[in-house]
Amino acid sequence: MLAKTYSATVIGIDAYVVELEVNVTGKSGGGGAADSVVSIVGLPDAAVKESRDRVRSALTSSGLVHPRGFTVVNLAPADLRKEGAAFDLGIALGMLAAGGALDRARLARTAVLGELSLDGSIRPVRGALPIAARLAAHPEIEAILVPEANALEAALAAVRPIVFPMRHLRDAVAFFSDPSPSPCRANLPGYLAAAEGSMPDFAEVKGQLLAKRALEIAAAGGHNSLMIGPPGTGKSMLAMRLPGILPPMTLEETLETSRIHSVLGMLADGKPLLRNRPFRSPHHTISDIGLIGGGRDPRPGEISLAHNGVLFMDELPEFKRNVLEVLRQPLENGWITVSRAAGNCTFPARFMLCAAMNPCPCGRGEVELGCTCKLLEKQRYRKRISGPLLDRIDLHVELRQLSQDELLAAPDGEPSRVIRERVIAARERQAVRYAESGIFCNARMGSRELQRYCRPDAAGSLLLRQAISRFRLSPRAYDRILKVARTIADLAGNDAIREEHLLEAINYRRLAD
Repeated sequence: MLAKTYSATVIGIDAYVVELEVNVTGKSGGGGAADSVVSIVGLPDAAVKESRDRVRSALTSSGLVHPRGFTVVNLAPADLRKEGAAFDLGIALGMLAAGGALDRARLARTAVLGELSLDGSIRPVRGALPIAARLAAHPEIEAILVPEANALEAALAAVRPIVFPMRHLRDAVAFFSDPSPSPCRANLPGYLAAAEGSMPDFAEVKGQLLAKRALEIAAAGGHNSLMIGPPGTGKSMLAMRLPGILPPMTLEETLETSRIHSVLGMLADGKPLLRNRPFRSPHHTISDIGLIGGGRDPRPGEISLAHNGVLFMDELPEFKRNVLEVLRQPLENGWITVSRAAGNCTFPARFMLCAAMNPCPCGRGEVELGCTCKLLEKQRYRKRISGPLLDRIDLHVELRQLSQDELLAAPDGEPSRVIRERVIAARERQAVRYAESGIFCNARMGSRELQRYCRPDAAGSLLLRQAISRFRLSPRAYDRILKVARTIADLAGNDAIREEHLLEAINYRRLAD
């Protein structure tokens, strides 16, 4: 007898509907589960093939009858690779329906997701957020059965209240005899309106006013930044506080960012969506695949986990050269395409790069602080970061070692909430300006927008020509100065870019060029 249901698989960060067919034939007398043979076809990986043993044990432990004879499980389309243990529950219910123990017609209108334990309990799976969104849009699916741990995540993604949480295999079997089961309901607007978690505050950082100003500009315009200074000057402290002054994520950004973390199983228990912008800080020993994503079955890397947030790269020159160079394309485009034998995957990677480095190999930077590095050693150290990569970093700022007296005399810093208000106001100006172009911040302006919104006056044009000649700026650096100046003007509430805005923007470029 043939039974059918639906499930899904995730490739990259996208979910694909899988039609799960189960057919039981050639029943033999006498024996129970020992007389049954299960074959799973449809390009399954090892974890999918192993599901027949998990299903057998779960059925037996739950007091349910495993069909006897030859059982074929087909996962269609057959040319789409299936991986993971999320098909367990669907296979078990399909077997029961094929044996006549469940309503086959109702199962055919149901999508099923869940990994089975040997005792029949249902474990959570990865990617419930994109899977539920895709399944809920399918016209033939009227219900989605998911593990209880994934229920809220799936319900927030579904456009209709058709998600039903399941704790045990027996619960899933009972669902098909319940005339009016209760779906899991989620209040997405209410969840998004809930208060965000506390974050580190800029008020805790003493001094370094220039660096704080640079990071405020970076947050207001979505710019990349590089902090250069000796150890202990607060580079890491400042970077960790950068997400706290960024504007709240929009609904689209929240769902997009949460989908990436869902695919990798990184959403915290009880928190089905990310409320704060992500902050990722990979170690300098990371590989290029770990940074941009990839593998035999491509998965997102750190730059995608930082999507709509901040990627902090401390000790920037210590990263391998090939790792740093792969950043160039996503910094420009906001996405990365990973090509493998199994296919191509495109991952979103629209992040703010915040990098930090020491001024020299010993880290002290100044003779007064005990630096013994030769000029050639300092130059070689800085050249570990290529010119093309530096060109893509808009703000270069130097942090100075503060004396003990300066630290004690320094007043408390400005709170993050105050800085954030200015950042939000600047972003709102940009939202109005780019409403028809799909651009969300100044850093993403193209050449057309630069021509339209970043025209300096005569004095500003002269200042730019002098800067290009003196600092030998590239055309890309010239464009980025204009973008930063546009952001500085937005923070000041000015429609026109003035000479003082350009002067400050140039000051953030000359250090590392």
